[in-house]
Amino acid sequence: MTLSAREAYELWADTYPPVAHNPLMRVEQEVVEPLLARIRATRALDLGTGSGRYLPLLRATGATAVLGLDFSLAMLRRGGAAPGRVCGDACRLPFKRSVFDLINASLMVGDVADLGVWSREIARVLAPGGHLVYSDFHPSWAQRGWSRTFRSADGEMHEVSFNPHPIDDHLTALERAGLRVRTIREPRFSSTSDGFEPGIKTFRRRWGNPQVVVVFHAVKEP
Repeated sequence: MTLSAREAYELWADTYPPVAHNPLMRVEQEVVEPLLARIRATRALDLGTGSGRYLPLLRATGATAVLGLDFSLAMLRRGGAAPGRVCGDACRLPFKRSVFDLINASLMVGDVADLGVWSREIARVLAPGGHLVYSDFHPSWAQRGWSRTFRSADGEMHEVSFNPHPIDDHLTALERAGLRVRTIREPRFSSTSDGFEPGIKTFRRRWGNPQVVVVFHAVKEP
């Protein structure tokens, strides 16, 4: 049975580390972290923060106010008593207008059905000239019939539902929300991963090493 994202994270939270713990997350972070480092923000939001792996990276950029938001209480509890973490809906953010200079959203937009609503809400809470950096599962996932899976604490394998979004849909939603795209990156697994990432060599042999993640950097129009 395929679990909804909310159901899945309730089960997954107990074993979900606060670091990039699989090859997909690592290749995503290799692209996202340098983008964040070049943005000089003081007020940053990590949307879909989960166990909080991006919070220290956002603080390392020099941001003095860093918040993490997630819809899963179980995942937020995984971060313990870490400050600056709130439970909320990414499409109905509990913040006033123009309060953030930077929003990061790592691999969470697949949990969102309506990109238009999500993008407009991002634009609402971003200050003019503010930055949005976010990633999604590449459309190659839907094209090849790949699924999101995880193993819970009892050893059982589960599949997680997600909403596949074509790149054109991202671009349309961002444009309509007044968010101007600066960068689009579509990383693949590096050939240097073959020696130390279990299963990558087999994956590359079977699939021909397509793009696995898409990363967007957009700026709110002044």
